[in-house]
Amino acid sequence: MKNLYIVLSFGLMSISLVAQNKDTKAADKLYSRYEYVDAAKAYQKLVDNGKGDGYVYKQLADTYYNMFNTAEATTWYAKATESTQDAETYFRYAQMLKSSGKYEEANKQMAKFAALSPNDQRAKTFKENPNYVPKLVGKTPGYTAKSLEVSSDKSDFGAVLYDNDLYFTSARNSSRKNYGWNEEPFLDIYKATLGDSGTFSEATTVSSLNSSFHDGPLTISTDGNTAYFTSDSFREGSFERDKKNKLKLGKNNIYKATKDGNGWGNVKSLSFNSKEYSTSNPSLSRDGKTLYFSSDMPNSLGGVDIWKVAVNEDGTYGTPENLGSKVNTEGNESFPFIADDNKTLFFASSGKQGLGGYDVYQIDLSNGSDAQNLGKPINTEKDDFAFTFNKAKNQGFFSSNRNGNDDIFSATPICSVDVLTTVTNAKTGATLASSKVSILDDKNNIIATETSNGNGEVKFKVECDKAYTIQASKDGFEGNTFPVAKTKGGETKITAALQPIDVIVTPTEIILKPVYFEYNKSNITQEGAFELDKLVQVMKNNDQIVIMVKAHTDSRGTDQYNLDLSDRRAKSTVQYVISKGISASRISGKGYGESEPKVQCEPCTEEEYSQNRRSEFLIVK
Repeated sequence: MKNLYIVLSFGLMSISLVAQNKDTKAADKLYSRYEYVDAAKAYQKLVDNGKGDGYVYKQLADTYYNMFNTAEATTWYAKATESTQDAETYFRYAQMLKSSGKYEEANKQMAKFAALSPNDQRAKTFKENPNYVPKLVGKTPGYTAKSLEVSSDKSDFGAVLYDNDLYFTSARNSSRKNYGWNEEPFLDIYKATLGDSGTFSEATTVSSLNSSFHDGPLTISTDGNTAYFTSDSFREGSFERDKKNKLKLGKNNIYKATKDGNGWGNVKSLSFNSKEYSTSNPSLSRDGKTLYFSSDMPNSLGGVDIWKVAVNEDGTYGTPENLGSKVNTEGNESFPFIADDNKTLFFASSGKQGLGGYDVYQIDLSNGSDAQNLGKPINTEKDDFAFTFNKAKNQGFFSSNRNGNDDIFSATPICSVDVLTTVTNAKTGATLASSKVSILDDKNNIIATETSNGNGEVKFKVECDKAYTIQASKDGFEGNTFPVAKTKGGETKITAALQPIDVIVTPTEIILKPVYFEYNKSNITQEGAFELDKLVQVMKNNDQIVIMVKAHTDSRGTDQYNLDLSDRRAKSTVQYVISKGISASRISGKGYGESEPKVQCEPCTEEEYSQNRRSEFLIVK
């Protein structure tokens, strides 16, 4: 039912004039009235009577897409795409495939979408990172998720907790007239109270806000005296007439109400509402100065976008502002929630790279960072949306149809640490943008890698009570590692100060710190890579230099074994340098085994052995 706040807003599912005919007229009329249950039956009847074609199959698929019946939608999109379709059809087909966990097949459809709409940001993002799912699935969970007892067998979503009162939207009122979209009753706003035992009371309707039409979700001011909520424009008799289909077409609008005794009164439509577009899903900042909402108003990037508007002290409103491409896509973004810090925004998107359907994202609006997918278990292959968070209770809520129906879930934060790393020039203190920064666990496994922003910053979220290591590098600087101590949560700040590369270059040799190898191994270690990066930098700055790598072992093992081992080490060194963009014609290598020890010793200490396991870099041209 949350699609009511997506599809009705902008007519995404409007019917193409191509291939409509007298046979499809009855089904098309049901579709245009958003009576999808009956529309699906009518289109199916055409198929059963041998009148199915690419148009009918697409309409059937879109009908099930609107009702989020992934199995049926996938079946009919497969039939529809046997003939040429518009780009958005391939995108929706990919979404339905992802919602069924069929990521490989979804990628094939996304490739077709990208070919038809190469300038679409969704297409560009896909082509840049088509195999993002494994990383997303493997992301460290930030929350635990649990189904909430307030859910019913009808659509329940948009839960937000103020003090001990949980407000949410539901279609559970069986005394209400059913809505043709999915044959569920119209939506109402409900409230349940959190008791001392940690459970919620039986939900009751907020009758002073509800109307004869769809109502909810809502947001309430910090002082509890003002509520903003979504309702149908029919509430005030505002609609447009579709004479052809004999329809009255309303919009979702945002209304304001003020506390009136134990209820709400003085309900008013906001000044920027319109018959031309919808506004819905409001979220008021805790300082009361900004209202966030979703809308398909002019200048939206896609279908439905997330907007904000200033709430002035005199009760008037500023000009709505689109939140831009960091949040919005050519797809749909909705259900914004602004956190208590007035800068962290949670929202749902079907246009960004997710696990399927709508996923929940988080973005810091204050620093220009990119939106982050919350990962599992908040997000699944199904629709996940309407995330809210109560800081005082340290408790979040979100909605999902993962169990076949829109239900409400609680989200409990897992203890985590935000590791904020700032990469700097060790000599000048200047921050270093576009640095490569990784965070490693206590077994030196790389957990995540990011590029520092314009302020030289990267933030990683990791688990509490575990030690980590930050690994930072940048062209022209010596790479290095920096320990991250165990903490009980919160934020840990790390300054990764990198030394500018200062390499000794003689007429015959480039002198680095020793590039050591582990005993009996030929792979490049992280410490070795940092040193070899200096060699790469010198060779890039002096493009006529040609290098000969001499690799050596310690004296343990036979002469022949050590000769072979050192040769492998030389080749590993050469391959590393070539991988960094140096031509293979400018570097070669040879192993010398134990024949040229740096330290003469018998017996040798471990330190002496390690010094003999080394590489040297001779200038041959």
